[in-house]
Order: sequence, then C-alpha cells, then structure tokens
Amino acid sequence: MSRIRALDVIDAGPEHAPAVLDVIRRSFGARQQLDPPSTALEETEESIAAVLAGPGGLLVERRGEPMGALLFDESRPGSLGLRRVAVDPDIQARGVASAMVGVAEDTAEERGKDGIWLHVREELPETVRFWARRKYHPLRQDGPLIEFGKTLWLAREVPTPEAMHHLADRVASLVRAGDLLVLSGDLGAGKTTFTQGLGDALGVRGPITSPTFVLARTHPSLVGGPPLVHVDAYRLGGAEEVDDLDLDTTADEAVTVVEWGAGIAEQLNDSWLSVTIE
Repeated sequence: MSRIRALDVIDAGPEHAPAVLDVIRRSFGARQQLDPPSTALEETEESIAAVLAGPGGLLVERRGEPMGALLFDESRPGSLGLRRVAVDPDIQARGVASAMVGVAEDTAEERGKDGIWLHVREELPETVRFWARRKYHPLRQDGPLIEFGKTLWLAREVPTPEAMHHLADRVASLVRAGDLLVLSGDLGAGKTTFTQGLGDALGVRGPITSPTFVLARTHPSLVGGPPLVHVDAYRLGGAEEVDDLDLDTTADEAVTVVEWGAGIAEQLNDSWLSVTIE
C-alpha cells in the first residue's frame, strides 16, 4: 500500500478540538470490541480542548482533511506521554501514524524530555508491532495495558560534579532492574562520577569507586531496590572477555553500568542506554 504524501502535521491547539475529536471517534470506533472497552469514545470537544490548551497534541491533515491525531501527557516529570493515538481507519498503514510519531519525538526533545511513554492494548497485535518497529520497548503491564517507552537521544551540558550527580539522579528515576547503561568518555570525563550519582539515587551501598583493578563490583541496595553492578571494560579485549565476567547471572535483577563498554557490552541486553560524556 502506497504512502500518503503532502501531509501537514499541526501543533494542535484548542481550536482544533472538533477535528481531533472526529479522528479519535472514527479511529477508536472502528476497532474490534475490547474488554474492558476503551474510554476514548467518551471524549468530548471540551475534554479534548482542555488537553490541547495544556500539554497539547498533534493533528495530521491532507488538503485540509483531518487524518490523524494524538494528545500529549506531561503528568510524568522528564518524559512525554502519548494518548489517543488515532488514524482514520480508511488510510491506516500509509504513513500517517509514522509522521505523527516522528513529530512527537521532535516535540519531546524540544521540551527537554528524556523519553516517551504510552499504553497499548495487548489485544491489538498490529499496534504492538507498530511501536516495536519504532524501537519502543515494553516496560510493564497492567491487565490488558502494556506500557511502551523509548529513550530519546539528548544532549546536556554538565559543568560540575554536582550537575553530573543531578543528571544521574534523573536517570535513576527511569531505570529498573534488568536495565543496562553503557558509558563512554575519555579518562577523567566523569563516568565514575555519574555512576556514583546513580548509586546514591538508587540507594545502594557504597563507596562507588573506579573499578579499574576490580573489573566488576556489585553494590547491594539499602532500600529494597535493585543492586547496582559497576563494571570497567577498559582492560577487556572484546565481547568474549565480557562473557567471562558472568554478568548475565545478575543482568535481570540488577542495574548494570559498564564503563568503556561501547562496542562490547551491548550484547548483555536487547536494549540499553548509551551515555557519552565529552
């Protein structure tokens, strides 16, 4: 099926509420019956306008005709939520949703967000595959709702060790047991300082020091959270030597941080957060 060209993706305001509501009703009204049913069809022009006046949303038009829409959610610090992602059922799989998602990711970066999240119904496998193809990963599930998330590429100026600790604190609010962080940067750039801030925020036992002479250290949690596994890959010759550390035995239960890990540590997980300090 060919893609639709000449799409206009509009930063929607309250004045666009009727068009946004129209697309939402057409899109969600054409879906298979779900249990429990979606609340999307309960939206009104007033409820849509209220969101568009606050967090905002997007409207996709072609030649003035509404074809797609979504609403933003800023209820979580540091990340942008997507709600009511809707495409006219007559033109699905023709690039409208992809165009919206691309602009939504640009919007998140412009607003200084670290990532994007949304909920997807497990009964809609095509929708699940759509987000997976765009590098969104399942984070957790509550009943039929799967929460997907994606970490965005962001640049931050971090002029002091205190600022590095603050950045690590923000990252700590996003990571979960099983997550992998791969740190890159020259000697003295601040990789261990970042890890110290991360460990403080996660509440693990210290001290966290450069692991140059001990290739991997495990710092247990003092607050009932995941342990922090701190690894130095500087002296390792390749991915095979990473395997020799047996990190896979703790990978699912710990937050693993690998300094000098670019190009050799990514094998430890299907997804990872790459942090480059320059």
